[in-house]
Amino acid sequence: MDRIRIVGGRELNGVIPISGAKNAALPLMIASLLTPETLTLENVPDLADVNRLLRILGNHGVDHMVEGRRFGDSPDASRTIRLSARDIVDTTAPYELVSKMRASFWVVAPLLARMGEAKVSLPGGCAIGTRPVDLLIMALEKLGAKVEIEAGYVHATAPKGLRGAEIEFPKVTVGGTHTAMMAAATAQGATRILNAAREPEVVDLAACLNKMGAKISGAGRSEIEIEGVGRLNGARHRVLPDRIEAGTYAIAAAMAGGDVLLAGAEAGALQNALDALVAAGAQVAVSNEGVRVKRNGAGLSPVDVETAPFPGFPTDLQAQFMALMTRAKGDSRITETIFENRFMHVQELARLGARIRLEGDVALVEGVERLEGAPVMATDLRASVSLVIAALAAEGETMVNRVYHLDRGFERLEAKLSGCGAVIERLSS
Repeated sequence: MDRIRIVGGRELNGVIPISGAKNAALPLMIASLLTPETLTLENVPDLADVNRLLRILGNHGVDHMVEGRRFGDSPDASRTIRLSARDIVDTTAPYELVSKMRASFWVVAPLLARMGEAKVSLPGGCAIGTRPVDLLIMALEKLGAKVEIEAGYVHATAPKGLRGAEIEFPKVTVGGTHTAMMAAATAQGATRILNAAREPEVVDLAACLNKMGAKISGAGRSEIEIEGVGRLNGARHRVLPDRIEAGTYAIAAAMAGGDVLLAGAEAGALQNALDALVAAGAQVAVSNEGVRVKRNGAGLSPVDVETAPFPGFPTDLQAQFMALMTRAKGDSRITETIFENRFMHVQELARLGARIRLEGDVALVEGVERLEGAPVMATDLRASVSLVIAALAAEGETMVNRVYHLDRGFERLEAKLSGCGAVIERLSS
């Protein structure tokens, strides 16, 4: 099993290109099931989750062609993937596939909308809480589907097609909003989604569906309106930049010090996190090139943050910001409101010398003067990169084990950091 070795104490200086967003690419790829024509997606990151979803879609009959980097291209050149679901050969998504990545459960919506039936295993994924699918099922039932749970599978049927309806989510859910939009795009009549997720990835999916012929308005606001159309066509769409990757490297630059340009990053997609970095003592400048983050070596100030749905502080940056606060001059409070069990990185940060006390959904972080390298173990995607951030500022060597979590969400992490001066390498067992 691969490990990552990091020797801390080096500033980061240079340019880090921001890849396409995993959390946008996955629902966009799933949307290919809605049409028999080809959906072409540009700027798709080369990640384990993306490649796993290609295999899952292939199980349903989706053909794909990946256009990789051509001779002479920069190593940072993005991929283009062409997806063609001309014939759906299987409406069942088996446990052995879905259990490895919970986002793959979303195939239930386009399969049901196009074929009138879907049988999808209840999902797996990161161990950061239950993340139930009850709200997704509720949305499908509102649209007229009959849904039954059978031996660990969700079996949804709508032999006469789906019908537009009003769907009001009791709490904000990104997966529920994705599912409702895909299912309603070709339903008969109009659909209103109330208390919809406002994340940029939701806006990106709506933009792609509209290019395919859907009629969706209001994405990015709490109320989305959809006028169902008879069928969708193929389209070409570029995946938006990954705001979580950008926020992660912004925090890394603040942790290690130096001057880093996050090329292609969109500041508006992570403004809350950038505001927290400024409060902590980093300098942030926005330009047409992206976002530049500097820290000149002055001490970090403690900042309290509370995770919230967009446009609040992202839960997917909570672990990274906690790593930053371990070196602040004072105490900070980090409150997690989205997922239970998302403090599993605390014990591993403690191995590096961090002082963190948990009180329910609050982590109380007492800043320390220095961290020391040690062997640590990744528990989930965002927790694993928080250990990398801490290691960048730790004295001596840190060995991060179980880095397959990192490969799910960060493209070429070692190359991007080493290109800015970090001493970091992957060791294959």
